[in-house]
Amino acid sequence: MSASLPTPPEIDRSDQADQSEIPSRVVARNEDADFWRRMLLALLAVSLSFVVAAVPILLSGKNPLLAYWALIRGAFGSVDSIAFALNKSTPYILAGVGVALCFRARVINIGGEGQIAVGGIAASWIALNAPGLPGSVLIPLALLGGGCAGAAWAAIAAGMRLVRGVHEVLGTLLLNFVGLLLVSEVLHGPMGEVGAGFPQSPLFPEQAWLPTLLPGTDLHAGILLALLAVVLCHLVFWHTPFGFRLRLLGSSDAAAAYAGVSVVRSLLSVMLIAGGLAGLAGAVEVLGVHYRLIQGFSGGFGFNAVAIALLASLNPIAVLPAGLFFGFLETGALAMQREIGVPSSLVFVIQGLAMIFVLCALGISLRRQRI
Repeated sequence: MSASLPTPPEIDRSDQADQSEIPSRVVARNEDADFWRRMLLALLAVSLSFVVAAVPILLSGKNPLLAYWALIRGAFGSVDSIAFALNKSTPYILAGVGVALCFRARVINIGGEGQIAVGGIAASWIALNAPGLPGSVLIPLALLGGGCAGAAWAAIAAGMRLVRGVHEVLGTLLLNFVGLLLVSEVLHGPMGEVGAGFPQSPLFPEQAWLPTLLPGTDLHAGILLALLAVVLCHLVFWHTPFGFRLRLLGSSDAAAAYAGVSVVRSLLSVMLIAGGLAGLAGAVEVLGVHYRLIQGFSGGFGFNAVAIALLASLNPIAVLPAGLFFGFLETGALAMQREIGVPSSLVFVIQGLAMIFVLCALGISLRRQRI
């Protein structure tokens, strides 16, 4: 006769489930606290930059308070100035959020300048060679072409890193100059306007112009694309497995290797995203501001995007206020020079000081960084 085995007692797993949620809640609270701490540090860095920049204003015999008030009026004093500042901020935000993603994965992409340039070339070529398409088709097609061109340009640097071992800093930096030379080459060749006194393409057909958001102003729809890009990158970075792999890769090589994170796939993916966003920024600039391809249209956007990403503490959602800060600061600079006599180049001093202070804060808080 076989003995009956005792029935094992049922295990109440509700407590275990509740306990399993505790680490996730703790991690979420730590991430929120770290985000606000970084934002406070960035705000402190910006404030210190204005304080330090007041010293040369005083030495020149001007009143810093009056100079800063003129700067604020120049940036926010009218609807037109606000629209101009938002247009100015759009490429900063688009390129900056891509740079922030790369830097968080420890991929040092400083090739935004060249990616913006080739994105503008591609969008211009589509706008000039498909004039018969309606705007509802031509504009998305040109924007898509610009994004794909920027991604392809970034893929060259990624391939150099993965295949030949050339560091992405060197590859992206040198490709910047190649991209800028390509703009000059096409404007002196097949895309140049005959008889123009400046290297530029013919004017795009009106159906290729980005629509304006406010009648009577130059504010174009590119700012909506920038907002959408920031939100999507924030969600991808913090709420998807791909974003977790990027954070893990940027935190520890050993942890990433233990978790099976593919360095090749992650590096190529984040470079394609950043290049696509930079190329989209170039397309927005030529379709929404100049309505043609002109030499030097990308002037400084890519390099300023690096500063914006650092000012945002490499947080995608914080790139939005950082990009707006740069755009409005540069918009108000001319009013400060015109009304007070303070050179508009002072804003570059403020931007540089803000970046230095943020880098110092990041260095101090590096050990407290959370994945």
